Amino acid sequence: MKLMIGNKNYSSWSMRPWVMLTQFDIPFEEVRVPFDGFEADSKFKAVIGAVSPAGKVPVLVDDDLAVWDTLAIAEYVAEKFPAEALWPRDRRRRARARSVCAEMHSGFATLRNAFGMNIEASLPDVGARVLAEDAAARAELARMIALWQSALGESGGPFLFGEYSIADAYFAPVVMRMRTYALPVPADVAAYNERAVAAKGTAAWIRDALAEKDFLPFEEPYRTSRD
Repeated sequence: MKLMIGNKNYSSWSMRPWVMLTQFDIPFEEVRVPFDGFEADSKFKAVIGAVSPAGKVPVLVDDDLAVWDTLAIAEYVAEKFPAEALWPRDRRRRARARSVCAEMHSGFATLRNAFGMNIEASLPDVGARVLAEDAAARAELARMIALWQSALGESGGPFLFGEYSIADAYFAPVVMRMRTYALPVPADVAAYNERAVAAKGTAAWIRDALAEKDFLPFEEPYRTSRD
C-alpha cells in the first residue's frame, strides 16, 4: 500500500492514517506531496488530483484502488487487517470509538480553523488570545475535553478506549494543537496527551515533522516569518 500525504508539520488529516499504520506496524510506502498551494493549477492539486477526485490528502493506494478520506481509509485498513483489532475489541467501546471519530470528522470547525496544526511552533500567546476572544473555540475545547474524559473514565486508559485504537490516531492532531497553543486542559487529559505523544506512531510523525524545516506562509497567517 502507498499512503499519499502532505507536509507533516501542517497536515493534520495526513497524520491520522500515517500514525495508525505506523503504530500497528502495517507496512506501507509513504508518498509525500508537499504543499505549494491549493489552487487548481498548483503542483499539489495536479499530483493528488490524478489519483483522487477529491484532490486532497491523505489518499491510500492499494494496487489499483484509491481510498480517500481518513475515516474511509481507517475502515479499509481495519477490514484488510482484522487480526490487528484497530477498532476496540469490545462492541460497546467500538461503537463509542466510531461515534467520537465521526464527531471529530464532521465537527470542531472553529477549533480546527483557530488552531491550525503546526508541530514545530510554540504559540501560547495565540492560544490565549483566541480563547479569550472566541466563545465558540472555548465551547469546542470544553466539548473535546469532556469527550476524552468520558472515554478515559469508562475505559480506565491508558488510551481513550483502553488499548490503542484508531480513535487515538484520529485525535493525534488535536493533541498536537493543544501542545502548540498551550491550551488549558485538566490533569487527566494532560496525562493522556503525554501518553499519546510517546506512542510509537505519533512520536515518529513528530520527529519527521520537526526535520522538515518548512515554512509555508499561507499555512501560518499568524506569522510572516519563522520565529
